[in-house]
Amino acid sequence: MIKKSINITAEGKKDLEEELARLIKGRPEIAEKIATARAFGDLSENEEYSSARNEQKMAESRILEIQNILKNAKIIKKSRKSSIDLGACVVLNMGGREVSYTLVGATEANPLEGKISNESPIGKALIGHKAGEEFEFNGKKVKVLEIK
Repeated sequence: MIKKSINITAEGKKDLEEELARLIKGRPEIAEKIATARAFGDLSENEEYSSARNEQKMAESRILEIQNILKNAKIIKKSRKSSIDLGACVVLNMGGREVSYTLVGATEANPLEGKISNESPIGKALIGHKAGEEFEFNGKKVKVLEIK
């Protein structure tokens, strides 16, 4: 099976490493919850036990996911090009409204924080454009005001 590299910023990698450390550090606490709940007796009707086991499954799943991302991570360097590419922060005028986005990999995308994926429709549309250029996206006129 071919491993796909995962585009991520240095900041995103640092955040994932911190989350991984926090999850690993929390393992003993979850194990203690399971042991305490197990002492209550009948496990088939023990909500505390089921809840603690579910918490453990979710934490272990996230640990594996983060480890996989970090193992296959390809750090996005800040774009210094005159055209939009991964890592670029862009200021756009979209239908008369000014918005700012940072183009990141799909793993890090969070539109509420202004981080859009290069695989998203707007991300794909932005790649390759230069400051001052105009194009149409979803029926709206988009102008690239600045590339940072």
